[in-house]
Amino acid sequence: MKRDLISISDLSTAEIENIFKLTAQLKKNKNKFANYLKGKSIALLFQKPSNRTRVSFEVGMYQLGGNALYLSPQEINLGVRESIADVSKTLSRFVDGIVLRTFEHTNCLEMAAAASVPVINGLSDFSHPCQALADFFTIKEKLNSLKSVTLAYVGDGNNVCNSLILAAAKCGMRINVATPVGFEPAKKVVNDAIEVAKNTGALITVSNDPFSSVKSANVVYTDVWASMGQEEEVQKRKTIFKDFQINARLLNAAGKGCLVMHCLPAHRGEEITVDVLESKNSIVFDQAENRMHVQKAILIKLLKH
Repeated sequence: MKRDLISISDLSTAEIENIFKLTAQLKKNKNKFANYLKGKSIALLFQKPSNRTRVSFEVGMYQLGGNALYLSPQEINLGVRESIADVSKTLSRFVDGIVLRTFEHTNCLEMAAAASVPVINGLSDFSHPCQALADFFTIKEKLNSLKSVTLAYVGDGNNVCNSLILAAAKCGMRINVATPVGFEPAKKVVNDAIEVAKNTGALITVSNDPFSSVKSANVVYTDVWASMGQEEEVQKRKTIFKDFQINARLLNAAGKGCLVMHCLPAHRGEEITVDVLESKNSIVFDQAENRMHVQKAILIKLLKH
């Protein structure tokens, strides 16, 4: 039976741990896995532009001996030129997996429902599971554990934030989220995470105070204030989010040696200052690299059968 990865909720705690174990092996010795997906192909169906997601999946699939086919927004015109279901059913006859980078999360759900091959969410307006998995692998790599770690997320309660909350719940970690009023993460995500946390020992808090959020944090994380598709809100958001910038003053309120993360692309001088992004505590480009290693593990788990 095929498996999809549309949300962190699709994975159990044990499955996440297994992905991290495999990721560590893949990162240590890529040659050992050079032919794991020989003869396999994936379609990268992207409605949104991409740097890390496209390159990491393409190179990762190549390193596993497989092939990745990139399909641009103009080529497919998803849901306009052809229905999502028809695209999904057709691609299922050609490839072994589909990576969809889209706007509306319902597009992922619709594609997964129609596909006979695994569908991976490469980003939607609600969820970014591959990013969160890469982030948590990076934290574990740097701090050797997740259980004793406090992650502070400061900024917009967006798709990345939603996925980080669910991942923290699954991994038994503490996450403090601080957003401006009206920009909190999805209530359903928070409620679902709190339910999961009852079994894992995770702690999830949401507030509108960035300074209390980062207190004693081991990791401080941020993302752009306006995501793709929100360009008309940029100026308004700059005013609303000005006190939620990751800067030296905010980090001084965090734990000593606190690590800094950003899923990129970064708007330097807006959500994060240049000195912080380029500081010795920044692991931003480590987490970017780990996108490829984690996604290779995901591809093996979903396609190797």
